[in-house]
Amino acid sequence: RTLMDFEGLSYAYYDNPELVHRINQDLLDFNLRLLEQIAKSCVPTFMTIAEDVSYNNGPMISKQTFEEFLAPYYRKLLARAKELNLLTIVDTDGDVTMLVPWLQAVGVDGVLPLERQAGVDGMHLRQLYPNLKMVGHYNKLVMHKGEAAIRSEFERLLPLVKSGGFIPSVDHQTPPGVALNDYRLYVKILKEFAATAVQP
Repeated sequence: RTLMDFEGLSYAYYDNPELVHRINQDLLDFNLRLLEQIAKSCVPTFMTIAEDVSYNNGPMISKQTFEEFLAPYYRKLLARAKELNLLTIVDTDGDVTMLVPWLQAVGVDGVLPLERQAGVDGMHLRQLYPNLKMVGHYNKLVMHKGEAAIRSEFERLLPLVKSGGFIPSVDHQTPPGVALNDYRLYVKILKEFAATAVQP
């Protein structure tokens, strides 16, 4: 997408599929070499894959396109990641609901950031996919609205936290309108919340 822009890539799936496959193969080879280099020094707890294949209304490609152009490369990359016992999380904005089963089918463990503005419902995802790991889902648009609003948003996430396999975090980049003191308050309340949320 960076090389071709979104429209160019959308056409390339049909007009130049060999090039798209070549790019994906090169990227796979690079990432596998990178994993080998990392494994010589340490084994990370998890890795994220920056995909951004979703938007506000769901995936920006069809399941058929995913299966042809993404799934084969995911399977090879994630097979190696599993050998290293790495938790694998895909970073994709927008509504990931429809995308989750596609990702799980190729071995992805979780998703982030679960944007509220895109209508993502973390508890609905938990009900549909009990083993899905999730990070994010904290509505970034309340972070500048004061302590009561910040606390209320953490309370909203409490059932999802208690379901396990979920780490609350800002559901994408912190907006520029959030002042430093707002962010400090968010972090303070997050620490309080984290200390009490898992208690019975």
